[in-house]
Amino acid sequence: MSEKPTVLFVCVHNAGRSQMAAGYLHALAGDRIEVLSAGSEPKDQINQVAVVAMAEEGIDIAGNTPKLLTVDAVRESDVVITMGCGDACPIFPGKRYEDWRLDDPAGQDAATVRRIRDQIRGRVETLIGELIPAGDRS
Repeated sequence: MSEKPTVLFVCVHNAGRSQMAAGYLHALAGDRIEVLSAGSEPKDQINQVAVVAMAEEGIDIAGNTPKLLTVDAVRESDVVITMGCGDACPIFPGKRYEDWRLDDPAGQDAATVRRIRDQIRGRVETLIGELIPAGDRS
C-alpha cells in the first residue's frame, strides 16, 4: 500500500451508499486517504434523501455526481469496498477487497436512510483505524 492509501467505494448506482461512505471518509480522514467512488450502473444524480441525511452530519455531498466504475479506478486503489454490486468489480491481485452488506437506500424513507448512514459511519471509522497509524489520526 502506498504512503497515502486510496480507497474506492463501489455500489450499483453510486447514488447512495458509496457516496455516503466517500463523504464520511473524506470528512473524517481529510487528506490522509485518497477517496474515490463509482457505480457499475450510475444514476443521473445522487439520492436526495442521502444528501439530506449526510447534511444532518455536517457533510455536503450535494455537489457530487455519480461516476461509472472503471478498471483504472480499481487499479489505482489500495482498498476496494463494494456494496451490493456483486461481480461488477474487476479483481486485481494485491488489492484489499471488502463487501459491506448494507441495505440500498434507494426508495427508502429518511429514518431508514439515517440507519444505513450510521452503519456506514461505523464501518468508515473502523477502516480509518486500520489504514492510518494511531499516531497520525489527530
